[in-house]
Amino acid sequence: MEQMSLFDREVYEPLAARLRPRTIDEYVGQEHLVGPGKPLRNLIESDKISSMILWGPPGVGKTTLARIIANTTKAEFVNFSAVTSGIKEIRKVMEDADTNRHYGKKTIVFVDEIHRFNKAQQDAFLPYVEKGAIVLIGATTENPSFEINSALISRCRVFVLKELTLANIMTILKSSLSNPKGFGNQKINISDDILNKICIFSNGDARSALSTLEILIENGDLSSDGTLTVTDENIAEITQKRSFLYDKNGEEHYNLISALHKSMRNSDPDAAVYWLARMLESGEDPMYIARRVTRFAAEDVGLADPRALQVAVSATEACHLIGMPECNVHLTEAVLYMALAPKSNACEVAYLSAAKDARERPDEPVPMHIRNAPTGLMKDLGYGNGYQYAHDYAEKMTEMECLPDALAGTHYYEPAGQGDEKACLERVNYIRQWKKEKRDE
Repeated sequence: MEQMSLFDREVYEPLAARLRPRTIDEYVGQEHLVGPGKPLRNLIESDKISSMILWGPPGVGKTTLARIIANTTKAEFVNFSAVTSGIKEIRKVMEDADTNRHYGKKTIVFVDEIHRFNKAQQDAFLPYVEKGAIVLIGATTENPSFEINSALISRCRVFVLKELTLANIMTILKSSLSNPKGFGNQKINISDDILNKICIFSNGDARSALSTLEILIENGDLSSDGTLTVTDENIAEITQKRSFLYDKNGEEHYNLISALHKSMRNSDPDAAVYWLARMLESGEDPMYIARRVTRFAAEDVGLADPRALQVAVSATEACHLIGMPECNVHLTEAVLYMALAPKSNACEVAYLSAAKDARERPDEPVPMHIRNAPTGLMKDLGYGNGYQYAHDYAEKMTEMECLPDALAGTHYYEPAGQGDEKACLERVNYIRQWKKEKRDE
C-alpha cells in the first residue's frame, strides 16, 4: 500500500478564508466606501489607488479590501506583516520599489496591523511614500491618530470601516450555506433564529461569525439521510459568554468611559447603567470606574448636591472591600445617583479659571495683611498688619480683600443655582453685595 506523504494531504482552510471575496461586487458591507459611486470603489475600479489607512474593528473586511485591490491593480503588490517584518525587510522592499519606479512600475505595499510598527519602522516608509516610490495601504484596529506617526498619516487618506450590521452578517452566513466553497454541497438544517443568534454573538465581526458557524456545523447532529441539523443546544454550548470588543488600553476603553460620563452628565440613568454594564461585563477594573465616578461627583455635580461625593467615595470603598462581581450593585447605585443628581460644573469652572490666571499671570505677592507673622522680624516688616479676624465681627466676615491687588474683584466661582447650589448662589450674591457696600462706605 502506498503511503501518503504530508504533502499529499489536502491543506485545511478555514471557512472565512475559503469564502473571502475576490472582487468588489462580492464584498459585503461598508457601503459608504464601496457602494456604487463611492470613493474607495472608484479608486479600486479605476486602478488609481493612493496611500491610505483602513481603520476599523476586527473582521469588517480591511484585509479583504487589500486583497481585492491586489487582484484588481496592475501594480506590483507586496504584502507586509507588521508582526514579522523589521526595518531591514522594509528597506529592502522600499529599495526594490524605488528601482521599479524608474522603470515606470508602481508598487503597492500592504501593511496589516500597521499600528504594531514602532516609530522607527514607520519612519522607514515615510521618504518612499513622500516621493511616490510606493503606495502604502495600512490596516489597523487602533485609532491612527494615536498609533501612526503624524507625518505618515498626513500623507495617507484614512478610510473608516464600520462594524458590520446584523443584516451584513446574515448575508454572509446565508451565502456560506449556499456557496460550494462553504457548505453548499451539504444538507444543512439550521434555522434563521440560530443564524440570528450567531449574528448577535459575532459582534459585527464576519470572521468570528463564520468561525462560529463552522464549529456549530462540525458539532451538529447528523441524521441517517445525511442531513446535518444545528440545534439550540449546539449554539448554547459555544455562546454562553459573549465576547465584547474591548481593550483596557485602547480607544474603546476611552470611548466607553466617555459614554458613561456623558450619560450621567445628561441625567440619563438608563444609558448610564448600560455603559456601566458594558464596561464591567468586558472585564474593566471596577476601581477604575469608581475613581471616574468620584471625579464626576465633584466635576459635574459639585455643590448642587454635596452628598454625591460621599456616595461616590463610599462606592469606591465598597469596590475595594469586596470587588467584582458583588460590587457591581454599589457602582450601579453610585452611577444612578450621579445621573439623577442636580448638575453644576461651577467647581470645575472656578478651578480652571483660577488655574489659568495662576499659569498665565505674574506670580502676584500675597497681600501683607493676610501673611502669617510667626517671628518678630516679620511683624516689624508689616506681615499681618491690617488683618481682620472674621469671627470678631457680627457677620463673621469683613470687607477685607484677600486676592492680590492685580486680581481684586475677580470672580471665579459662579454657582449654577441647581439643587443645593440655589442656596450657594443666594449666599455668594449676598456676600459680594455686602462687601461691595462696605468698601463703598
